[in-house]
Amino acid sequence: MSTKVKKENKMGTMPMLPLILSMSLPAMFSMSILAMYNVVDSIFIGNYDQRGLTAVSLAYPLQLMLIAASVGTAIGVNSLVSRKLGEKDYSMANNAATHGLVLCGFTYLFFLLLGLVAVKPFMDVFGTDPAVYEYGVQYLTVVLCFSLFSIIQVMVEKTLQATGNMIYPMLFQLLGAVINIIFDPLLIYGVGFFPECGVLGAAIATVFGQFCGMVFALAVLFLKKHEIKIHLKGFRLQKPMVKAIYSVGFPSIVMQSIGAVMMLGLNSIFKAADSEVSVRVYGIYFKLQSFVFMPCFGLNQGVMPIIGYNYGARNKKRMYSALKIGIIIAVLIMTVGVLLMWLIPDVLISMFGGDQELMEKGEYAFRIISLCFLPAAAGILFTTLFQAVGKGFRSLMMSFARQLILVLPIAFLLSYLLGVDYVWYAFPIAEIGSLGLAFGFFLNLVNGDFKKLDSPKGSE
Repeated sequence: MSTKVKKENKMGTMPMLPLILSMSLPAMFSMSILAMYNVVDSIFIGNYDQRGLTAVSLAYPLQLMLIAASVGTAIGVNSLVSRKLGEKDYSMANNAATHGLVLCGFTYLFFLLLGLVAVKPFMDVFGTDPAVYEYGVQYLTVVLCFSLFSIIQVMVEKTLQATGNMIYPMLFQLLGAVINIIFDPLLIYGVGFFPECGVLGAAIATVFGQFCGMVFALAVLFLKKHEIKIHLKGFRLQKPMVKAIYSVGFPSIVMQSIGAVMMLGLNSIFKAADSEVSVRVYGIYFKLQSFVFMPCFGLNQGVMPIIGYNYGARNKKRMYSALKIGIIIAVLIMTVGVLLMWLIPDVLISMFGGDQELMEKGEYAFRIISLCFLPAAAGILFTTLFQAVGKGFRSLMMSFARQLILVLPIAFLLSYLLGVDYVWYAFPIAEIGSLGLAFGFFLNLVNGDFKKLDSPKGSE
């Protein structure tokens, strides 16, 4: 009986720079598109009503929690699938992918419950005027109650990326983004036979784009050939598999949720200082910085399975090569972001409407916060390394240091001692401290777990 030999995966053989570019560029493009339609959302809302911009800025922490749960779980699946493929354990890779799809349902039930019972109490916390409150409730209710679409789409994207397939995930993102951008102005302003829905229209356009992306993703997953296969018939959750997924996924969820806590904390500091304009500035910055960070996260999506595969294949040389080249590319991306924030902050802010006070505070804030971009570039790639080799807890500790242990206390002290305009300095201070911690964790791995790996000569 002959045994069919599977073709060697490109992640173990292809020269590293072309490999990273081939796997990262589609994801970087799709993440840039995602950043664009998030920004377009806020541009349309800000020009429709500045109170709507305040509302979606205050509501964004709950959206970040949704993103954290869906992306974090998917990262756990991505890491496990790529490692099992590297070990040539295709049965376990298929099982991990199937578990990931089933776990989407449990994630959705949690956010459906939040959408039904937690939105109004959440918006009540900020004591905003009635229009801001109503806009926030409308937006969050729709986004959370119809979140199943985005949860499934993200899971399919990360599962396919673990096999080295980056084109289809890019197309899923692109389809959803284009549909959202098309329907945003139609539903916000009421163009043609579409009703004027305002901020509610932005939420409807968002979930409709996610629905279309999900349908496309599921069609590709089940109808196209891949290195992994989903087996739902007779499926049962297996505790060891769920544990393996969340050993990486849970720290990633918590790590990204910390961003929501940070944003909630900073918004509370701004509201306590009676500075609603700072809330808008931070909301605008948060959307615009995604143009810089999202390509780096797309780079991560290409680099993570490469590192995970070669870690599983015990090829230390290729693993280190992927990390080094990834850091160089990330620094180049972030340098462009710093230049934009320093040279044309007025142009960036003016797209969102607003008055002279928003412009002045925004230009000052953008220049200070952007100083964190360069240390963040290396920190992001170290986080990717830790997740790819199954050390998600180290990524979690980095995020705790950057966004809770450092940013919020420093921001509070700066606001209390010097005034709210100095809060922005907390960002570069925290990012530098986090990078130092990441480098310490990396050296610990170099002198520990990585010493156990063989270093066979691989193609570079």
